[in-house]
Amino acid sequence: MRYIPNSPEERDEMLATVGLTDAKELFRSIPDDVKLSRSLNVTEPMAESEVIAAMEAMAAKNTGTSKPSFLGGGVYSHYSPTVVDHLIQRSEFFTSYTPYQPEISQGTLQYIFEFQTLVCQLTGMEVSNASMYDGSTAMAEAYLMAQRVTRRDKIVVAKSVHKEYREVAVTYAQHGDTEIVELDFDEATGRILDTSALDDKTAALVVQSPNFFGCIEDLESLAAAAHSVGALFVVVVTEAISFGSLKTPGACGADIVVGDGQSWGVPMSFGGPHLGLFATQEKYVRQMPGRLCGIAYDKNGNRGFVLTLSTREQHIRREKATSNICTNQGLIALAATIYMETMGKKGLQEVAEQNAQKAAYAKERIAELDGYSLPFSAPTFNEFVVRGPRAAVDVLGSVCDKGIIGGLALSKYYGGRENDFLVCVTETNSREQIDALVAAL
Repeated sequence: MRYIPNSPEERDEMLATVGLTDAKELFRSIPDDVKLSRSLNVTEPMAESEVIAAMEAMAAKNTGTSKPSFLGGGVYSHYSPTVVDHLIQRSEFFTSYTPYQPEISQGTLQYIFEFQTLVCQLTGMEVSNASMYDGSTAMAEAYLMAQRVTRRDKIVVAKSVHKEYREVAVTYAQHGDTEIVELDFDEATGRILDTSALDDKTAALVVQSPNFFGCIEDLESLAAAAHSVGALFVVVVTEAISFGSLKTPGACGADIVVGDGQSWGVPMSFGGPHLGLFATQEKYVRQMPGRLCGIAYDKNGNRGFVLTLSTREQHIRREKATSNICTNQGLIALAATIYMETMGKKGLQEVAEQNAQKAAYAKERIAELDGYSLPFSAPTFNEFVVRGPRAAVDVLGSVCDKGIIGGLALSKYYGGRENDFLVCVTETNSREQIDALVAAL
């Protein structure tokens, strides 16, 4: 009864009120052949102490955090200063919800404003919203926004964009008028070279840089190609640390920048929760999804923070809404804000430099091994593709047996690349760990 507040008598009374005698009748519209005909595979009731012991035993099986890891592909291992976790666990942050009441939520609204400012500085864009679910949903929202701005329905997206991002975007757009065309990447460079699919019906060209293979795209030429046909240029960034080293997408001609901010002090957490980034030019601000926090002044000139734009279905008529995103991942955005403020400009640049240098060392060492090669020639940041002498799942399985998580097999994401795997090197990987990976390979 601890978690079921109504008694059997109350349940019977509720059923009688709607003219039923058994709760099973509530599900009579479900065909019998899809109903579960057995009991759930759960244990008998346990004491609280027994539950804790069982959970601790299960947690002890998680050995990944104790092994050197070279996994990337959208979720990255970065060091987070202890101050981040310490501050976000303050009760006024940890238990708060969306700040609808500006008169009692000035602190929350202020850090959202600071978050937006930092995202604008790092992306080179003019406005940012107050975060989204994650990178994939942010990219999907960019599809819809590009359609609203251009009044066109064709989206051209590179196949070198994270496959799971593309799948989420298809899910978002499948019931609308969106036509999605995928661009192949060059097998020699790993970059997008052929943009002939762009035409006067294209709403947006969507590319990722560094892309899923770790290759840095030529954003300026791609932006020119998109703009030549009147399309918007959307840049996706899954590795936010790269902002500390690479030219901003805004400076390269991007109209919308989306991505994931997990690298900014947010733990990997088995894939989430993370936070989505969404930034654009000011002229498109009223077509931007989510919410935007701004500064206002009262009649006495006192400054205050308020939600200035929040064009979602909870606030305005559904047909006028630009999004149905219903939360801003506020706590995760706070963690990212504290991380960026703690590291500062020089700190972010230093972390990015360490990533690039350590990855370059790993690339050089692995390329020297017999039977191994680097199939793509484009410059990379902290991830790169390795082609092994046999199936990547077998190679990585052997490496894992030696106590190292060696990378991500690409066969799951791209057919015909059974021998290829993605290696990611961050500041958390020591030279000794990289040498151990090379020895294991």
